[in-house]
Amino acid sequence: MATVSRVPVRIFPDSGQASAQVALELAAFIRERAAENRPAVLGLATGSSPTRVYEELVRLHREEGLSFQNVVSFNLDEYFPMAPDSLQSYVRFMHEYLFDQVDIRPENIHIPDGTVPPEQVADYCRRYEEQIRAAGGIDWQLLGIGRTGHIGFNEPGSGAASRTRLITLDHITRTDAASDFYGEENVPRRAITMGVGTILEARHVVLLAWGEGKAAVVKRLVEGEPTDTVPATYLQHHPAVQVVLDEAAAAELSARKTPWLAGETCRWQEAALVRKAVTWLARLVEKPILKLTDQDYNENGLSDLLAESEGPAYVLNIRVFNELQRTITGWPGGKPGADDALRPERAAPFPKRVLIFSPHPDDDVISMGGTLLRLVDQGHEVHVAYQTSGNIAVFDDEVIRFAEFVADYDEAFRFDDQPAETLYQRVADFLKNKQPGQVDSGEVQQIKGLIRRGEAKSALRYAGLDPDTRAHFQDLPFYETGRVRKKPLGQEDIQLTVDLLNRLQPQQIYAAGDLSDPHGTHRVCLAAIMQAVQQLQAAGMPWLAECRVWLYRGAWQEWDVDQIDMAVPLSPEELTRKRRAIFKHQSQKDRPLFPGADQREFWQRAEARNRTTARLYDQLGLPEYEGMEAFVRWHF
Repeated sequence: MATVSRVPVRIFPDSGQASAQVALELAAFIRERAAENRPAVLGLATGSSPTRVYEELVRLHREEGLSFQNVVSFNLDEYFPMAPDSLQSYVRFMHEYLFDQVDIRPENIHIPDGTVPPEQVADYCRRYEEQIRAAGGIDWQLLGIGRTGHIGFNEPGSGAASRTRLITLDHITRTDAASDFYGEENVPRRAITMGVGTILEARHVVLLAWGEGKAAVVKRLVEGEPTDTVPATYLQHHPAVQVVLDEAAAAELSARKTPWLAGETCRWQEAALVRKAVTWLARLVEKPILKLTDQDYNENGLSDLLAESEGPAYVLNIRVFNELQRTITGWPGGKPGADDALRPERAAPFPKRVLIFSPHPDDDVISMGGTLLRLVDQGHEVHVAYQTSGNIAVFDDEVIRFAEFVADYDEAFRFDDQPAETLYQRVADFLKNKQPGQVDSGEVQQIKGLIRRGEAKSALRYAGLDPDTRAHFQDLPFYETGRVRKKPLGQEDIQLTVDLLNRLQPQQIYAAGDLSDPHGTHRVCLAAIMQAVQQLQAAGMPWLAECRVWLYRGAWQEWDVDQIDMAVPLSPEELTRKRRAIFKHQSQKDRPLFPGADQREFWQRAEARNRTTARLYDQLGLPEYEGMEAFVRWHF
């Protein structure tokens, strides 16, 4: 049965292209209104979704003369209470990303005030609504969407007629914001937000959603019934709304996930689509692939696929079964002397020079620790590049512990004869007076980075690698802000990656393709690698012709079975070794500082994911293993 989208949807290959297009359309509207000598009244959002739009608007202002003199802005929301100069303040966010870099008039900026006395909030909210009406109403409203389906801070239960008001934040919303506040306990419990009714009165609405983490709620917005449990679904009633997505956020939509059920014309000559359909059917009817029948295909919307295959179901089943079977290999670096025509990796050269990129200092062992261990055991020259220091993910008390060690060492061995203030005293004094969300001092940031660097070295030693020659700590500049919010990826980040690749000239590269990372670091790190490879390719570097790039995923999500190009099986012993390597990262043990929505420890998530992938292969009729790590090849 076809599933119809209830709102117009535009899907782009990635968030960068989508953001650039939205910015161009918004710029055209601003210019159109300027030509008519009329104000352009914009409703603006904060969060990670609109940042690339704002960056593109700033570029258009600087390079193409886009003026904001006629723009009047109203922001959706603000935490309460919240000082405007706080790191997490949306006032600060908007000025950093947009207002301070364009020529908007200060008197035309309106952002909910998080410092209003509680007894005056209701009157303040009424005045905010009056200001919007006095400006002629919002012409162009930009939105993101939260995992609860909230728009602005309109949490589940918000009515379609709700207006600007003080609300209590949902637990999931506070959990998602925890990284910005260095812990959920520091996240305000309330916020001031425009109401759903206020948003619906805007003349034009554009909602942005990026990444797999938003895919489930996007499906409810686009295909579900309107309900106050998912306030974003009220946008279905808006006459001029657009939902703009990247491919990852669109993954759960019927037109993408099961196009054969959504009335789409399917190109069954595409092997990837056939594999997707057959594995979906096997999971739906709970049968191994080789047991699927003509009746299974015909009764579940896949009669067209069966007809185009020009044979009985068994022939099609064998084809897909063999494709999946060929993804399984115990030799991720290639098996020497073997016929590699149907294997994921080449037999030669052997051994290979392998470079594993790890966005944080523990992603290598969390995401592909079993494969790393196997590559080392099989004699390959394995290098690991740690792209960022990971320093913000270290608890303050760990810093005290290490500073105390230095102080005790100094005292015991008279390492420093100077009676001046000790490192321990300086660090202890700073952390004692540190406010929630305050940026660490340079000294504290350095200690946190060294803690994580030491843990990464320990994990590599456990894996059998010499960290002095095989570990490469890049400390990419985009990350080193001391804050959860990072700088945009710059040429310096890319050049550091280009230089490392040119120096090592690997035959295999592994990189994190996990775009569900809630903090965005994985996305930026992957972009650095891809842009570096493309620059090297444009420069005609001959070694690239012999290099393959494999993408793994991290602690949040795994590749779907129909996407997997290489599956590395793990025995019970190998899964245990992987766990021990993860345990070397002691600062992330027991309770990660930024766990995201999943409160389990990283080793627990990793093992559950590996076992789930192995179980799925088993259910499809393939060999049964304790665990599996999965990879997708990037054909650059």
